[in-house]
Amino acid sequence: MKDQGRSTRKRTGGRLKHAANKKRHQLGREPAETTVGETRVQYIDSRGTEKKVRALSTNVAQVADDGTVNEAEIENVVENPSNVNYARRNIVTKGAIIETSAGRARVTSRPGQTGQVNAVLIE
Repeated sequence: MKDQGRSTRKRTGGRLKHAANKKRHQLGREPAETTVGETRVQYIDSRGTEKKVRALSTNVAQVADDGTVNEAEIENVVENPSNVNYARRNIVTKGAIIETSAGRARVTSRPGQTGQVNAVLIE
């Protein structure tokens, strides 16, 4: 579960005073909403010396099938359990069912956080 900061209420129900402004590491951003198309990525500073690679659009996926991993072309998004409109808009998120050149696959990575699409063949 993501830490949303301190509660604004006491155990008794009374309000707590605002202690401090948000720190930079508590910053939230808009979702990447990775689409199917020519590969475009964005690099974002993350905490420490690390960088996050945010996939804005991609058309390749690493598809695993019985211990072997092959690169496949993403054709479209068939189903997306996180949002019913994402399948219609061809938005790839973790758990989405995608149609690839290798067959249907379920996405196991978070393209908006890692910059790549890893998937497992389901058919």
